[in-house]
Amino acid sequence: MVEMELNKIIIDEKRQDQIIVLKEKEGGRLLPIVIGFLEANAIKMKISGVVPPRPLTHDLLVTVIEALEAKVKKIIIDKLEDGTFHAKIVLSCRGNGQEETVDARPSDSIALAVRVKAPIFVDEEVIKKSEILH
Repeated sequence: MVEMELNKIIIDEKRQDQIIVLKEKEGGRLLPIVIGFLEANAIKMKISGVVPPRPLTHDLLVTVIEALEAKVKKIIIDKLEDGTFHAKIVLSCRGNGQEETVDARPSDSIALAVRVKAPIFVDEEVIKKSEILH
């Protein structure tokens, strides 16, 4: 697994799909991921410090996770299949000390990670496959 961080968000309001770029934390490789406009906007709002009057979906998810006495331990982007990235949210459950892994879209996972400052990891094979596509 390679630890990566959000490097940039490319928003084009004329298009439905947007791009987020992850950068290798201890290196120079980049991983662009196409996401939806709403998810890109949710990520951008959080990193820009914009506080909406009511919780957005990802803010609600953070509240629910915390109410269940769990914590987002990390995000893992673990698969690239037919041009689609797949991710997992790894939760640490305070009550019983167990880890739970939840299947999720990378866009939602990253929107959650920026809210709770969770690390983002990408499988080495996903990075290699992505390099072939670009």
